[in-house]
Formats: sequence, structure tokens, C-alpha cells
Amino acid sequence: MDDSRQPYPGVDPAHAAMFGHCPRCGKGKLFAGYLRLEPVCSRCGLDLASLDSADGPAFFVMSIVSFVVVGLALYTEVAYSPPIYVHLLLWVPLAFLLSAPLMRLAKGLMVGLQFRSSAAEGRLHPHDDA
Repeated sequence: MDDSRQPYPGVDPAHAAMFGHCPRCGKGKLFAGYLRLEPVCSRCGLDLASLDSADGPAFFVMSIVSFVVVGLALYTEVAYSPPIYVHLLLWVPLAFLLSAPLMRLAKGLMVGLQFRSSAAEGRLHPHDDA
């Protein structure tokens, strides 16, 4: 498809990401597995392999989850002073439980925003090598 960057009207990146749909047509599947992208949209033929979000979603999820978990752990330590095993039993599972669903949502959102803004890898012009 030659016009792969042409936006389809009415496709919101956040809505498409929440349901795991293609950022262009809003109908096809975005994910082949839990976090692995489909190579091509089955509905509109968009090349999803070129929309690589790299480590961006992991960074944002890690920042958000760590802020919540560390804040709660500090509050618990100051208010109750529990033994270290209580912290391990509370905060390690909470970090995993918060991170798992947020990773898929963040990856879908970043792919959708990359598509909407036509983001691509940076390239230098041939004359800029000096």
C-alpha cells in the first residue's frame, strides 16, 4: 500500500491502544502476542514492523510504577516500620501487577502516536557529514 501514512478519520491512538487495534484503521489486531507486534495489519495492510517503540514504553511504565511503589513503601516504613520480608511480600508483587497491564497499553499507545505523527528514525543528509 503506497499511502500507508494516510490517517483514517476517527482513529484515536489511545482508544486503539487500549483495545490492541491497528493505529490506522482501528479494526485489525496490533499484537501477535502479549507484547509482540503483528508484522502487518490484517485489515488495512499497514506495515506494523516499521513502527518500533523500542524501550520507550518500558521507561515510562518503570517510572510510573516505581513512583507509586516506592512512595507506598516509604509511607509504610515510616508509619509502621515492618520487617524487610513484609516489604518484599508487598512491593515486589505489586510492582509486577502494575507493570504487566501497563506495558501492553504503553506499547500500543506509543505505536499509535508514532504512526499519527509519522515518526521515523533520524537520518543525516549526505551533505551533513562534515
